Amino acid sequence: MLILDDVKTALRISINNTAFDSEITDLIAAARGDLMLAGILPAKANDDTDPLIKRAITVYVKTNFGWNNPDAEKLQQSYAMIKGHLALSQEYTKEAVG
Repeated sequence: MLILDDVKTALRISINNTAFDSEITDLIAAARGDLMLAGILPAKANDDTDPLIKRAITVYVKTNFGWNNPDAEKLQQSYAMIKGHLALSQEYTKEAVG
C-alpha cells in the first residue's frame, strides 16, 4: 500500500476520494523535509517501509491537515517526540560504514 493510501486511511478519508490528494501529498513531502532538517538521513526519511518513519509522517499529516483539529496540539507533541527519538538514533542519522 502506498504511503498516501495509508495516510488517507489514518485521516478517515476513502482511498478512492482524491479531492485532498494534493494537500496530503504536500504534507507528506513536508514531513519528510522536516525529518531531514532534524538530521534524519534522506534514505531513511524516504523509506515508506520503516514503521517509525511511516508513523512520524502520518502523525505530521494528521497534525497539519484541516483547520479545526481539536487534537492538533497533542498530535504536534507526539510528532515532536517521534522526531526527537529518530534524531537521537544513529540508525537514522549516521551512514553505515561498509
